[in-house]
Amino acid sequence: MTNLSATSLTIGQRVCGVDAQIEPGQITAICGPNGAGKSTLLSALAGLLSPDTGEVRLDGTNIAAMHPRTRAQRIGYLPQDGEVAWDVAVCSLVALGRMPHGDTAAAPVERAMAALDLEPLADRPISKLSGGEKARALLARVLAGEPQWLLADEPLAALDIGHQLTLLRHLRKVAEDGSGVVLVLHDLALAMNHADRVLVLDRGELILSGEPKQALSAEVIRQVWGIEARWIGEAGAWALVMG
Repeated sequence: MTNLSATSLTIGQRVCGVDAQIEPGQITAICGPNGAGKSTLLSALAGLLSPDTGEVRLDGTNIAAMHPRTRAQRIGYLPQDGEVAWDVAVCSLVALGRMPHGDTAAAPVERAMAALDLEPLADRPISKLSGGEKARALLARVLAGEPQWLLADEPLAALDIGHQLTLLRHLRKVAEDGSGVVLVLHDLALAMNHADRVLVLDRGELILSGEPKQALSAEVIRQVWGIEARWIGEAGAWALVMG
């Protein structure tokens, strides 16, 4: 699998001339303050927004030229506020992730539900789920499609600490198996501890792309977020102290 790349990507005033190479086999975090263009960039990488200038390429092909079904098979996308049109059971919702492949393969659905601890909720209607349970079910639907690239906008925001760590461990396994994982994250500690690479956006511009210790240094945090902060701890267990 080759890179997912953005070249000179501009979308209105939300994303301005972004160039980014995203590697398979890694977890890439997109970070930045509110209004930085994170969700817009993720949507463009998924092929859901047409840029004013520039392009997004997958395996050297402009994704705008790809057949929608082919794109859906290869790129799994989870928006920040996922909606469910029908009050179906959790197992039925997760099985919808197989639609791009045109099959009803049970094994990928079962793996996705197990990864997100949804088996006890399999027959429960979506309307009876808590916010965190619904978030897990929507993500499981994406995982069931076994995409080569998994793009998720704030997938951890509604989850408790235990489920956050469970999901991050699963996403690490997805990356280790060769897929690319791209996450929009507000929690800088999660990005620092779990991402292989971080893209820092501010006011639509890509400020820095690099390893977490470089991209989320105290200097960058001061420049982009406007706060004084420092990291304490050790690799994999960094904590951000502010003020």
